[in-house]
Amino acid sequence: MADSLCFGAELRRLRHGAGMTLDQVAAEVNYSSGHLCKVELGDKKPTMTLARRCDALFGTDGRLGRLVESAKYPAAGTRASPRALLALEGSALAPGTDMRETVATKSYEATLPLVALFQERLELMRKLGQASAPDLLLGVLREQVTEITGLAVRASGRTRAELLVIAARFAEYIGWMAQEAGDEAGALRWTAEAVELAEAGGDVHLADYAQVRRALVTMYAGAAAETVALAQQAQRSTAPPRIRGLACQRAAQGYALLGDEKACLMGLDRARTPLDDSEPDGPVLGPTNLTDPVAMVFGWCLHDLGRHRQAAEVLDRECALIPPHALRSRVRYGVRRALAHAAAGAVERSCEVARELLDCARLAPSATVRADVRRLDRELLRFRTSPMVRDLRPALTEFFSVR
Repeated sequence: MADSLCFGAELRRLRHGAGMTLDQVAAEVNYSSGHLCKVELGDKKPTMTLARRCDALFGTDGRLGRLVESAKYPAAGTRASPRALLALEGSALAPGTDMRETVATKSYEATLPLVALFQERLELMRKLGQASAPDLLLGVLREQVTEITGLAVRASGRTRAELLVIAARFAEYIGWMAQEAGDEAGALRWTAEAVELAEAGGDVHLADYAQVRRALVTMYAGAAAETVALAQQAQRSTAPPRIRGLACQRAAQGYALLGDEKACLMGLDRARTPLDDSEPDGPVLGPTNLTDPVAMVFGWCLHDLGRHRQAAEVLDRECALIPPHALRSRVRYGVRRALAHAAAGAVERSCEVARELLDCARLAPSATVRADVRRLDRELLRFRTSPMVRDLRPALTEFFSVR
């Protein structure tokens, strides 16, 4: 779809540049104007025959033919750039645009509640992501970005901007699912694409949230100082309250890894007010299944600061409030809870918590959670003579060995 749109956008750009109508081009290349209209809109795939005739007509040295060829044999891991796609499309009212094309596009925009529809789809995808393997969702999510971007190319004005912003939210979620699948490079690549889409739609703030997402990648990699630095970049005063609050939380987690308790607690205090005061416009950024995100992160940080018993108490309380359907969240924070109990010496309680999570973990596997499962396994090794530990460890090993 993206390749067809790219071809169609380039064909339209060439036609507009030549000051020709669809009927005029159709007469020259011996195709119907209706067929060419569908090609330009991305509704019909171009053939090599059409591409060669158009290349000859516009003197493009085979450029359109190469677009068709690249669609048949794409390079691994490549896709059409949203910004390039939009640049090729140009203005909906460019010189030479047929009135019937403009009317058709406006009618298309007016008859479908596109943005609300895709917002509902995103919320559905996020719910599915709580109880599905990330690999199963990535293909569907990528198709959604392609579809929405294609619709944005055909739209104009406010509709185009809103579609690009919702496409950016999909791309940001793909970044998270890629990280959960163990693809850190893909996570960073999709986060960058989300920023590009958002900026094209007029949303300059997703770039700030992208720093929070990048800081999550570095946090799981154990790069504490880099985590703090990235999170601090997202705390500028012009960012929306929720993004500033999430950035403060992430910085606090980085400080906890550094062992700086004072800076960690100050960061959590700074996170409280903006998160409590935020009123998200559109899909919510960050966690949506935690009753009190700051309290949960407080428990997370306490463990990294070596205050394991207190961490276990906080995580016991907060994990009990996670909705039953949010399996991924239950596993993520539940494993950290089991780790805190083990580090505090409550071995039997740790094993009980971990065993309760295993079935959920199989339904919603996570590369980021596997890091804590490995840590839990190492912690329980200190109590290898315990019957409960001996019984649990094979299941733990199986979990963090599966990709």
